[in-house]
Amino acid sequence: MAEREPTSTPGGESAAEMGAWATIKLALTGKELDFTSGPVGRAIVLLAIPMVLEMVMESVFALSDAFFVSRLGTDALATVGLTEAMISLLFAVAIGTGMATTAMVARRIGERDTGAAGVVAAQSIVLGVLLSLAVAVPGVIFARKLLTIMGGTPELVASGYGYTQVMFGGSATIMLIFLLNAVFRGAGDAAIAMKVLWIANAINIVLDPCLIFGLGPFPELGVTGAALATTIGRGIGVAIQLWVLFRGSGRIRVRWQDFTPRLAVILRLLRLSVGGILQLLIGTSSWVALVWIVGSFGSAAVAGYTLAIRLIVFAILPSWGLANAAATLVGQNLGADQPGRAETSVWRAGLYTMAFLLAIAVVFISAAGTLIRLFTSEPEVVGYGVSCLVWVSIGYPFYAWGMVMVQAFNGAGDTYTPTAINFFCYWMFQLPLAYALAHVAGFGPTGVFAAITIAESLIAVVGILVFRRGRWKHRKV
Repeated sequence: MAEREPTSTPGGESAAEMGAWATIKLALTGKELDFTSGPVGRAIVLLAIPMVLEMVMESVFALSDAFFVSRLGTDALATVGLTEAMISLLFAVAIGTGMATTAMVARRIGERDTGAAGVVAAQSIVLGVLLSLAVAVPGVIFARKLLTIMGGTPELVASGYGYTQVMFGGSATIMLIFLLNAVFRGAGDAAIAMKVLWIANAINIVLDPCLIFGLGPFPELGVTGAALATTIGRGIGVAIQLWVLFRGSGRIRVRWQDFTPRLAVILRLLRLSVGGILQLLIGTSSWVALVWIVGSFGSAAVAGYTLAIRLIVFAILPSWGLANAAATLVGQNLGADQPGRAETSVWRAGLYTMAFLLAIAVVFISAAGTLIRLFTSEPEVVGYGVSCLVWVSIGYPFYAWGMVMVQAFNGAGDTYTPTAINFFCYWMFQLPLAYALAHVAGFGPTGVFAAITIAESLIAVVGILVFRRGRWKHRKV
C-alpha cells in the first residue's frame, strides 16, 4: 500500500503553520492524532514529548527516594538497592506484559478497531492482577529471608524488612500502573499516560519526607515510609487510569462486558507476554546477579552502585520515552499496512535518542563526583559511585540504539527476538565477564561496571543487524 502524505499534520494544521510551541502544546493536550499519516519526524515528536516527560517524572521519583533514604545511612540505602534488585523481577513481568498489550492495542488502533482495542485492555488488566498476586504473597511472607539471601547483614535485615514487605505487598499497583499506561501508549494517548504518572509520583515525592521522618501529623517510619509513599502514589495513579478508561475520554474505552474472558485474546496476550517477560527477566535477573557480585565487596560498594544507577536511570528513562514512541509507531503503521513508514520511524527515533544520550554522557562523565556527592559524603561510597557512573556513561550512545531496536521489535509483536539477544548478551556474555573482571582479574566492582558497558554495546550492534533483516514486518498480532 502506498504511504499517505497529506499536506496537514495529524492535528489538522499545515506543517508550515505549526511552530515548535504549537507542536509541544498539541502533544501535551492529548488531542486525538493519526500517527499513520503526516511527516514521520513530527509523529515521533508528538508521541515522544509526553512519553519523555512521563519518564522524566519517573526519574525524578527515583532520585527523590534515593535523596531522602540516603539521609538514613548506608544500610537504609543498601536496603533499597537490594529490594529493588528483587522487585525488578516484578517490573520485568509488568513491562513484558505491557509490551504485549502495547503491540496488540497499537495494531488494533492502526486497523481502526477501537472496540477490539478495549477488549485487549480489559483482558490485560485481569492478567496483570493474577500475576501480581503470585509475586506479592511470597514476597511479604519471606521478606526477611529474601534480604538475607541477597547478602543483607543481620542489622540491615532487622531495620529494612518492613520496606521490602510493603514494596512486595504493593505489587498490584506496580503491575497495573505499567499495564494501563501501556494501553494508553499503544492507543497513542501518550499525554494521558504522562499526566497519570506525574500525579502518582508527585504524591510520592510529597509523602516521602513526611513518612520517612515523621513530619507534622505523620508517623516516623524510616525507610519503610519510603515504600509506603511509593505504594500510595502508584495506587492513586491506578485509580485515575481506570477512571479514564471506563469514562472513555481518550482514544480507547473499556466496558464491563470487555472483562468477559476471551480465550483467543488471552492466549495471544500470553504468547506475546511470555516473550516480553522472558526478555525482561533475563535482563533484570542479570542485574540481580550483578548486585550480588558487587555486594561481595561490601555495603559501601552496593550503596555507591545504587546511587549511580539512580542517576543513570535519570537519563535512561527519558530515552525509553523516545523508544516507546518508536514502538507505538511501528505497531500502528503495521496495522495500517505501512511497513516502510514503520521502519523509517525506528531509524529516526534511534538518531534522536543517540543525540540525547550523547549529551547526557558528556555531563555525567565530566561531573560524576559532584553528582554523587549530592547524595552522600562518605568517601568510599563516593568512589564506587563515581566509578560506576563514568564507566556506564561511556556506552550511552550505544544504549540508545539498543533501546530503540528492542522496542521496535516489541512494537511489531516480535518479543522473542530481543529475548534471544538478551539471553546471549547478558547471561552468556555479561555475567561471566563481570565475574571474571571483578574477581579473577582483580578489578573489583569496577570490573562489573565495565562489563555493563561492553554488554549493552554488544546488544546495540546485534539488534541493528537483526533489525535490518526485516522479518519483524511480517509478524501477526
